Amino acid sequence: MTILCVRFQLPPTSEADLPPLLGMLEEFTPVVQALPPDGALADLRGAERYFRRDAVELASVIRVRSLALYGVDCVIGAGPGPMLARMALDDAAPGVTRTVPGEPDAVAEFLADKPVAALPGVGTGTARTLGDYGLDTLGRVATAPLSTLQRLIGAKAGRELREKANGVDRGRVVPNAVSRSLATERPFGRDELDPERHRRALLSAAEEIGARLRALEKVCRTLTLTVRYADRSATTRSRTLTEPTAHSPALTRTAYGLYEALGLQRARVRAVALRAEGLDPADRASHQLTFDPVDEKVRRIEEIADQARAKFGPRAVMPGGLGGRAA
Repeated sequence: MTILCVRFQLPPTSEADLPPLLGMLEEFTPVVQALPPDGALADLRGAERYFRRDAVELASVIRVRSLALYGVDCVIGAGPGPMLARMALDDAAPGVTRTVPGEPDAVAEFLADKPVAALPGVGTGTARTLGDYGLDTLGRVATAPLSTLQRLIGAKAGRELREKANGVDRGRVVPNAVSRSLATERPFGRDELDPERHRRALLSAAEEIGARLRALEKVCRTLTLTVRYADRSATTRSRTLTEPTAHSPALTRTAYGLYEALGLQRARVRAVALRAEGLDPADRASHQLTFDPVDEKVRRIEEIADQARAKFGPRAVMPGGLGGRAA
């Protein structure tokens, strides 16, 4: 086991606390990939040789340092690759590192009874399509004919899914900078079925992301939506914006589009999160001029609303869809 997937138990709005924790991980290995808002992947292949400890022992040290230096507990999964480490994390509990051994038989046993949706990158739509044909677990997908999978979900997707279901993990840890993104999460008090409440949470999150970008005088190029479900699985989708922006209505439209593309039906959602990526200075961004006076009016109102929030608090001005309710 050489890859750790760490989820720090941060409050939903505390992504600013993540960089110091990433710095702590980098004391063990320089190969650390941020997974905002609260996680990271760490490749410990060199660290195991250097410290003469295996990944589980190093995970224990990381947990102790996180608690001692930052007062933050963490949940850790370990596996031979990033995909398996992420899946191990979904089964982990605070204080215990969930591990997936590297032996093929152990990997096959770990994956066999898991639902297809537990695989990173598999959405509920794909899982539902496969389930309609009895392919509801990764064990069944692993033994299904490749031609069947390709006929159901496409040639490339079918091939990749079958490889992953058989434990083939081609992913790698790519060091990156968390400062190039902003994220916020909207957890629900209970597993939420109502699509309207999902949309209201997305509206609230997009408004926050837009306000934070404008306060930093930044624009983003990409918006990423993560939906976390009651079974602890998650779906993540990204979309590149037509132009870099910090305009809340544009971010909201994109968030709605990402959500609708998932095709969720009666999904029990535990939380939704938005992340703005590819941040650039606003003064370097281009903006397509229009002759629509409504667009210019909305942007002026947005500027005035930002001033009011800065003076009277973040809830001083809110979209009508959020009025009188907590999102």
